[in-house]
Amino acid sequence: MNKNRRFIWVILLIVTSLLLGFYAGKYFRIKNPQLKILRSEQNKINETLEIISNNYVDTVDISYLSESAVGKIISELDPHSSYIPASEVEAANEDLESSFSGIGIQFNMQTDTIIVISIISGGPAEKAGLMPFDRIMTVNDSVVAGQNIGSTKMMRMLRGPKNSKVRLGIQRGNGKDLIDFELVRGDVPNYSVDASYKISDNIGYIKVTKFARSTYSEFLTAIAKLKEEGVKEFIIDLRDNPGGYMESAIYMINEFLSKGSMIVYTQGRAYSRTDTYSNGKGACQDAPLVVLINELSGSASEIFSGAIQDNDRGLIIGRRSYGKGLVQTKLDLSDHSELLLTIARYYTPSGRCIQKDYELGKSEEYSQDIHNRLMHGEFYSVDSIKMNDSLEFKTIGGRSVYGGGGIMPDIFIPRDTSCITSYFSNIINTGILFQFVLNYSDKNHDKLDKFSNYKELYEYLKQQPLIYELADFAASKGIKKRPTLMEISKNLIETQLHAYITRNFFDNEGFYPILLHDDATLNKAIDVIKKGIWKPEIYNQHRDTKEQSLSSSAYRSGGIISKPLYAYHD
Repeated sequence: MNKNRRFIWVILLIVTSLLLGFYAGKYFRIKNPQLKILRSEQNKINETLEIISNNYVDTVDISYLSESAVGKIISELDPHSSYIPASEVEAANEDLESSFSGIGIQFNMQTDTIIVISIISGGPAEKAGLMPFDRIMTVNDSVVAGQNIGSTKMMRMLRGPKNSKVRLGIQRGNGKDLIDFELVRGDVPNYSVDASYKISDNIGYIKVTKFARSTYSEFLTAIAKLKEEGVKEFIIDLRDNPGGYMESAIYMINEFLSKGSMIVYTQGRAYSRTDTYSNGKGACQDAPLVVLINELSGSASEIFSGAIQDNDRGLIIGRRSYGKGLVQTKLDLSDHSELLLTIARYYTPSGRCIQKDYELGKSEEYSQDIHNRLMHGEFYSVDSIKMNDSLEFKTIGGRSVYGGGGIMPDIFIPRDTSCITSYFSNIINTGILFQFVLNYSDKNHDKLDKFSNYKELYEYLKQQPLIYELADFAASKGIKKRPTLMEISKNLIETQLHAYITRNFFDNEGFYPILLHDDATLNKAIDVIKKGIWKPEIYNQHRDTKEQSLSSSAYRSGGIISKPLYAYHD
């Protein structure tokens, strides 16, 4: 009897649990109708793929269709969410990591031959004895010279898992026999602070090309080195920097702000607002500061410049930045592929969202924005820039700044096209100038390699008739000599020649000081620091009324905004 009674109670408990589960599920579906829709749409995708697999006239790769479908779905969300197949995850993440596994060389292609340009210090190539201007003829017994192998494919052949081996056949100098090297791939530093040097008096210049994992530590090293040289004032160059990790930008900003200053805040539908403030431990809180940006400065670069601008901490000089204010995070899928999904927007301290407008399914129009800005004349004249009064915000000092797309500089510097001619464009666009640089560096390697520093080499190069040798080289490649146009572009061409040749022997240490010696944006930054008017409120009191500044209300109304470039935060 007791057994029967227990059995009945067990049955009742099971039935009760099922009923509770049914009604709870029904209640949950009523409160969350999207769950039913989502499950229905998932079934639709799986059902479609199954129908194709079972009934389509030809055999199809269902895996490929599935990958394509996921990629299409993600791309329809916004311009910066994306799907990364498992086979491409490592390469996609590599550029922002502090190191990658490879052999540690920089190379270039000359007439279909791979030439080693420089050896990365501490890398496997240096340990194995490779030298600049070695020619890579074979990789793992496969001939690569003369095979029309692109630089991307060549990079993949040289990189690989840590501790894996790669065999290279090297031609050195005029030697006919190949020298065989077996290298063990290892960690190769991936630098993001390309240059840091004392540029004038107490002024230091730091060039940051991206915000990678190692950027902050590289930045601290650069600051420490410059301070040892007596630098007390800083110019941070973020031009052409597409962004990267938001954390790296935040740590860098913290070095310049006093305690309690807002740096950035983020907010999304599923992510509550998160505010980030400086902790007051920065080493440069009182140092004069100028930040350089242009239309190719995006994402984390805009977080940096926006925080400096909204806190009235320093001047922003250059041209309007990209306008990317979306925050992405990486989400792993079961097959080791990744979703780069937009989860929030970031806002500058004044409350600006600098993301440009976009419409779903109109990625082509979105990508054409940079071209539209160019055609509109925005890169050349401040009069072409119109701001939207409805998106006006205030800095902590009460200055007007504007949202709606990009960071507007405090001082506008137009593109300089005075030296650009069709002849210059031809030798650049065809790669002739860079081919000549490589050829000249190779032929004169022994002589040029004897200079002890870049300044000595630079002085030597200025005495050489390089522009005329380049003209002969270009003529041999089918580009006719144009003496009048060459004269107009002479200074620009010679600067390019001197900088790129020097880079082959002294890397970025010699490259940037030569390339930027007559840079209008940089020179303006030096000027405002020397005059002591780097603070926004002081600059506005002293600036020439004829100067092209974006603080004037004459440039407010309308709204042309900038093109974003891929970069992500996590």
